[in-house]
Amino acid sequence: MEQVIFKDLGRMSYQEAWDFQTQLHHEVVERKLALRKAEVMPSPPSSGLHYLLFCEHPPVYTLGKSGSMDNLLLDSPSLQQAGFEFFKINRGGDITYHGPGQIVGYPIFDLDRFFTDVHRYVRTLAEAVIHTLATYGLQGIRVEKYTGVWLEASDEKPLRKICAIGVHLSRWVTMHGFAFNINTDLTHFEHIIPCGIVDEDKAVTSLAKELGRYQDIDEVKQRLKHHFAQVFGFEFAIPVNTIE
Repeated sequence: MEQVIFKDLGRMSYQEAWDFQTQLHHEVVERKLALRKAEVMPSPPSSGLHYLLFCEHPPVYTLGKSGSMDNLLLDSPSLQQAGFEFFKINRGGDITYHGPGQIVGYPIFDLDRFFTDVHRYVRTLAEAVIHTLATYGLQGIRVEKYTGVWLEASDEKPLRKICAIGVHLSRWVTMHGFAFNINTDLTHFEHIIPCGIVDEDKAVTSLAKELGRYQDIDEVKQRLKHHFAQVFGFEFAIPVNTIE
């Protein structure tokens, strides 16, 4: 079974987290290539090959390589005045928001050790979140033509996105990942067209909004870690407490 090293980075600036995951991604790729060149297997088989990083960022907007600047509704002076950072990055997808009260996850997985299928990888990321939502009595779904995890529309509510997903792969090693809204200030999404989706019948939501009360984000992290290991079929290199 593959082993994954888990790190909770706490509150960290986007640039610092990007630099850290880039460093780890480079180390995983270089080690993979060195082992392949030497024609040997690592011992233990997957030690040091995979990481799962969780963190929270100060308010920041990020634009994926296929995104449009038209979906950012603030100019540079307004961004600075409001205290938001902005980054153009190398993941897929359009624009999204990261901020306090949101679990941002960066899996750095060597998919050669799991499965070499990008679409399956993105679906499996979503499944970990969907299983976590189920423990709170919420039914998360995937929506055709859109990434991320959603909650179904009802007579009172539109289709709501609760988790954004955007990834980048190099030599089948992943980086970037997902942003799961827990206690997120949803008003910050009003300054962008989230993920470039202009449909009026779609909205953004959070776990706190859906359940009507503030959530213990550390408890959500524990549940999410458990379901990550479950859906990908790995174990953590350092045992962690989990909540079923």
